[in-house]
Amino acid sequence: MKSRNKLKIVNDPIYGFITIPNTVIFDLIEHPYFQRLRRISQMGMSYLVYPGAHHTRFHHALGAMFLMRKAVQVLRFKGIEISEEEEEAIYIAILLHDIGHGPFSHAMENSIVESVNHEQISLLFMEELNRKFNNRLTLAITIFKDKYNRKFLHQLISSQLDMDRLDYLKRDSFYTGVSEGAVNSERLITMLNVHKDKLVVEEKGIYSVEKFIIARRLMYWQVYLHKTGIVAEQLLLRLLKRAKELTDNGVKLPASTALSFFLNHAITKETFTKDVLDTFSKLDDYDIVSAMKSWVSSEDFVLKTLAQMLLDRDLLKIKMKKKPVTSEKLKKKLKLVMQKHNLTEEEANYFVFTGSIQNQAYRMDKDTINLLTKNGKIKDVAKASDQVNLKALSEKVIKYYLCYPKSNN
Repeated sequence: MKSRNKLKIVNDPIYGFITIPNTVIFDLIEHPYFQRLRRISQMGMSYLVYPGAHHTRFHHALGAMFLMRKAVQVLRFKGIEISEEEEEAIYIAILLHDIGHGPFSHAMENSIVESVNHEQISLLFMEELNRKFNNRLTLAITIFKDKYNRKFLHQLISSQLDMDRLDYLKRDSFYTGVSEGAVNSERLITMLNVHKDKLVVEEKGIYSVEKFIIARRLMYWQVYLHKTGIVAEQLLLRLLKRAKELTDNGVKLPASTALSFFLNHAITKETFTKDVLDTFSKLDDYDIVSAMKSWVSSEDFVLKTLAQMLLDRDLLKIKMKKKPVTSEKLKKKLKLVMQKHNLTEEEANYFVFTGSIQNQAYRMDKDTINLLTKNGKIKDVAKASDQVNLKALSEKVIKYYLCYPKSNN
């Protein structure tokens, strides 16, 4: 058999050419589990707000690995020892950190897979790949779980200033066209250092960190928590919930083999076996879109209407409030929908509902971003910053919303 050239180069619109570090990482990227990420959108339903937001988890994983390589170069240059095994392990861990995402990134977690989040599924994928790769991923998994004795390596993968965030902010701002989110990831990485086994930023990088925190806040309000995106995401969750409810009641719905499996079985963390994982690995955005296209012909009013709303982008109206919505207001809206479409209260709840969103750009209670001063002292960036608003950005802001059909104003 002819051997393949495994040291490939990938052209990325954000960073230019990304080289694959070694043959193991190439083989991981080639694996069907990872290739599936090409069919999982990075930003869920955000393309209904920002038409350019069609990039995938595959793009993001490669980008985060590219930044991790930069971080390793910078830290080694500053005298931090990172062995070849540790280097490969953190590349693998960052590459696979999002491998457990389901269709549209978050839709599955709260609708048809019960109480299993994408981090837990990512770990299951990593453990399965470890078996297939003769335990080559053992160190990567240990670091990913924060069980390794060098804490800063985990911080590079998961912290308030990690390679994951540095990539998705820059990438999502590029694809949405929201320039406020464009962070200077190169400069931030150049300012990284390690002090007493903790990841720190050199003091002169303070303005880059401030900009990063502010960019994150703006991206949350403008993009991730955009009210139209929230409605679309909620409708998608409700669509899957309704499909599961109908299936539980004996209705046979057209769906792909993988989607049918999850509609017909109650899957929890305990029942997430290797076979379930293999079925999950066959699920992507296309299963959901093709199901929606079939479900618009359903006899069930709720399922049919939710599918139509998402396909035609004819969504519910959403009102944002600073205080929780009163039960009187909710009941009034529910009654209108029940009367107009002759629905039960349970059915009307699919179209009239409340919820809340929260934005906390920076947390001062744990895993803070620390600055290393010239005399070797460590300071939390929010306390060191002369920007009064950094402390304000660590406050949790909560907004409440009410969704209901447009014709029910």
